[in-house]
Amino acid sequence: MTSMNLYLIAALSPLLGALLAGFFGRQIGRSGAHTVTILGVTVSLLASLIVFRDVLDGHVFNGAVYTWALVGNVNFEVGFLIDRLSALMMIVVTSVSLMVHIYTIGYMKEDPGYQRFFSYISLFTFAMLMLVMSNNFLQLFFGWEAVGLVSYLLIGFWYKKESAIYANLKAFLVNRVGDFGFLLGIALVLHYAGSLDYAAVFAQNENLATQQIELFNGVGWSLVTVICICLFVGAMGKSAQFPLHVWLPDSMEGPTPISALIHAATMVTAGIFMVARMSPLFEYSEAALSFVLIIGSITALFMGLLGLVQNDIKRVVAYSTLSQLGYMTVALGVSAYSAAMFHLMTHAFFKALLFLAAGSVIIGMHHQQDMRYMGGLRRKMPITWLVSLIGSLALIGFPFLSGFYSKDSIIESVHFSTIPGSGFAYIAVLIGVFITALYSFRMYFLVFEGEYRGGSGSAQHDQSEHKNHEPHESPRVVWMPLVVLAVLSVFSGAISIEPILFGGYFDGVIFVLTSHDVVGQFGEHFHGWLAMGLHGFQTLPFWLALAGVVVAWFIFLYSPRARASLSVFAPIRRLLEEKYFLDKLNEWCFASGSRSLGNLLWRIGDQKVIDGLLVNGSAKLVGKLGLFLRRMQTGFISHYAFVMILGAFALVTIWLFGK
Repeated sequence: MTSMNLYLIAALSPLLGALLAGFFGRQIGRSGAHTVTILGVTVSLLASLIVFRDVLDGHVFNGAVYTWALVGNVNFEVGFLIDRLSALMMIVVTSVSLMVHIYTIGYMKEDPGYQRFFSYISLFTFAMLMLVMSNNFLQLFFGWEAVGLVSYLLIGFWYKKESAIYANLKAFLVNRVGDFGFLLGIALVLHYAGSLDYAAVFAQNENLATQQIELFNGVGWSLVTVICICLFVGAMGKSAQFPLHVWLPDSMEGPTPISALIHAATMVTAGIFMVARMSPLFEYSEAALSFVLIIGSITALFMGLLGLVQNDIKRVVAYSTLSQLGYMTVALGVSAYSAAMFHLMTHAFFKALLFLAAGSVIIGMHHQQDMRYMGGLRRKMPITWLVSLIGSLALIGFPFLSGFYSKDSIIESVHFSTIPGSGFAYIAVLIGVFITALYSFRMYFLVFEGEYRGGSGSAQHDQSEHKNHEPHESPRVVWMPLVVLAVLSVFSGAISIEPILFGGYFDGVIFVLTSHDVVGQFGEHFHGWLAMGLHGFQTLPFWLALAGVVVAWFIFLYSPRARASLSVFAPIRRLLEEKYFLDKLNEWCFASGSRSLGNLLWRIGDQKVIDGLLVNGSAKLVGKLGLFLRRMQTGFISHYAFVMILGAFALVTIWLFGK
């Protein structure tokens, strides 16, 4: 089998499954739908593993599949770039997708849209693979928009639910803001580089770095800085960075499997992957790197704080995702691209685990999502409890678990950086460690420890009909993927840290200037995964994480009085519950402003100019002209003769003066 056939099988197998489940779902039934889609993703995973091994042996591919259009000297092609970066992403996407597909059999078994859901998630897998395998900006943009489209469909999957429709519309509109910047960046690349092919563009990076453009009259800007910032604006939308993060928490209105697949492991990491791929451009703009660093720092710190006041179990994990995406973005900002990709991989496993474990809790609680009605589930759901504990420990960076190796690598890389803003970023990521542990174990203690509160009525909400049902462990088809993800959450970091960060895994793929090589400086202090794990117990991040766990235990499990004393922080709590009032600002400024502008244009442009002046005005003009001409039609021959004499006189006069 040739390499090209293998790449096509990896990319198109999920698409085939999606088409079969989508168009022939009624004919093949529920079991047929999940069989063809799971088979498609399994084939894609196996092909990705073979591709990964082939790439490790040094076989890199960069070529076109076919030419879509030829405009002047520019080829618009569909092509693949298969190197160590794309091969790693292919495995992450297909492995997590496979676990989600299997999990969905149990989670969605009673849903009437069963076949449609499997079609959507398989289609998403295809779109994501096309994005990460692309070798040019055209295909990158296709995959970029395709994952956005499928995300829209999945967030609003329960289309009869008003909040779901609002959430998918919000996600769609916010991502359009980011995608507009992304499209501008691609347009600048095409205009100044004359190509959309990665290799051709990256070969001109030094030339692009020397050029200036005028965005405003008389004010020169570095071309590569403008390109990179525009591209990163697209990443801000797709990877939910401040202030374009507002769509992701609301996207929890969709079914839990898509929260794990799209909003934890794959789609939201597309922006991280894109910036890492564009490292040959970003490295020549310190201003762009600094911008990326500051945005990531704000996201890592302030989005984590919002997780402290959430009562919906899925929303806690959602804000955790926002914070961890901020960590990855911080790593990109200090040129630690390999550390960002490393955290992307480990985070995909333990965050998918946490989302799917939250879904298991929701199943066991008969679709109850409010943590205030939970408690004591450790005894009732032992498997879900254990994997949730592993996921939470990996998230807070407990030594020897996967999150520890990737998260601490980012913190150390920031510590060595001299990029403007790195001082603020270092403080932000350190405080973020404490915040992460606090909200993670607040969730853990409220859900799994203490007494079961399902029928106590202690919360301030109306109780649903499910609260008096006894919680139970989820079926095997639900918890088996959790066990696999838990194993990956434990071991993936220790196994892969040395080759990915210090073994030259990304050599020739990710470009880093010598002056920005913070991972190399960190590597001088690295003496193996075992030594790093043992040393982790002595570091500041570990003690900050431990402090967060202890505070969460004391407030939310040990001392109810301590929880009551939190009322003194009511103003801060209100600020966090209102999400820094950003939603209200968007509603007041952008949504209300857009509606007001639309009404103004409707009243002036549509009613007065188009309807009033052009349509009705032209009709009135014709009517008045007709009335005038009708008055001239008197029916008297003498009047007509007089007019004819006047006309003849006028023609003679014009002829005489013309000579």
